[in-house]
Amino acid sequence: MAPVEHTLPLRILHLEDSLADHRLTARALRDSGMQVALCHVDTLADFAAALADNAFDALLADYQLTGFTALDAWQLVADAPRAPPFILLSGAIGEAAAVDAIRLGMADYVLKDQLFRLPHVISRACEVHHARRQRALAAEELARSQANLAQLTEHLQESIEAERAAIAREIHDDIGGALTAIRFDLAWLERHATDAAMTRHAQAATEMLQHALGASQRIMKSLRPPVLDQGLAAALEWLAQDFERRTSIPVQLACCLGTGPLSRQLELVAYRTAQEALTNISKHAAASHARIELSDAEAVLTLEVSDDGCGMAPDARNKRQSFGLIGLAERAKTAGGWLDVSSRPGLGTSVILSVPLQPDAHP
Repeated sequence: MAPVEHTLPLRILHLEDSLADHRLTARALRDSGMQVALCHVDTLADFAAALADNAFDALLADYQLTGFTALDAWQLVADAPRAPPFILLSGAIGEAAAVDAIRLGMADYVLKDQLFRLPHVISRACEVHHARRQRALAAEELARSQANLAQLTEHLQESIEAERAAIAREIHDDIGGALTAIRFDLAWLERHATDAAMTRHAQAATEMLQHALGASQRIMKSLRPPVLDQGLAAALEWLAQDFERRTSIPVQLACCLGTGPLSRQLELVAYRTAQEALTNISKHAAASHARIELSDAEAVLTLEVSDDGCGMAPDARNKRQSFGLIGLAERAKTAGGWLDVSSRPGLGTSVILSVPLQPDAHP
């Protein structure tokens, strides 16, 4: 392990009830060339007070002391966050007791008749402690980053859904209203036209306009289907019928909800999961049948969308551009759930959303 930069001199707290042994320890460290600031205490109360008032790089303790043992001292630091390494320095400890101490979490032990080993043991223990602390700090930073990313993902999804709803309203109110008014005008022209060519043009324009109205309705429903206001089961039924009509792939729907209405967020997560799964089926699965199952048994909302298509290659889900499944997994996390994808080549694919239902999951 590469050397670790420490604040010099190393600050060491030495718990020892023999002044002679303390002086021998100080001399051994001084003779080794190690720069240390050694603080000596001989009672458990002084040990606790020193820990409360100062920061140390390492702790040394005799095993058998007057009225207590090093295990009592260890209890004072065992659960402390980022406690410094605790090293036994004793002449009255057996190998079994030393091994037990290490198992409890102490850094190491040195026999008093082997003080020449102490500088190396202290340096190594400090290096290991520093490495563990750096890993812990990195893990904390990673956890904070993941939490921030989850919050950002949730915010982006909420913003996208709000924008979808706004666009759907604009299509319905502005574009839909304008197209409907044009249709009335064309109908008036067709009724009052005296020229056959003008009538044909009016009829052709009416047909194109009807196509535009149908397209705007499809886009509006895709962005934010009004049927979603009637509940998740009704929305999935409409989604299955629309998918079947567009792709000619039969969809079997099975819904079993018994715990009452779900929160709007959870309904939207489940609906978007089913929508994306059906889109993947139409694009990639080459399936002849699809199935949607929805249930809230055992206080878990479970949505499964499966097909009998060509399935997925084992590495397909790990492709860098598999944004659809990645997005579904992140969306599931925002609702407190998870996404599972089960697939084998030639045996179809199942996309399963699972979300535990909390007491506040209902509106």
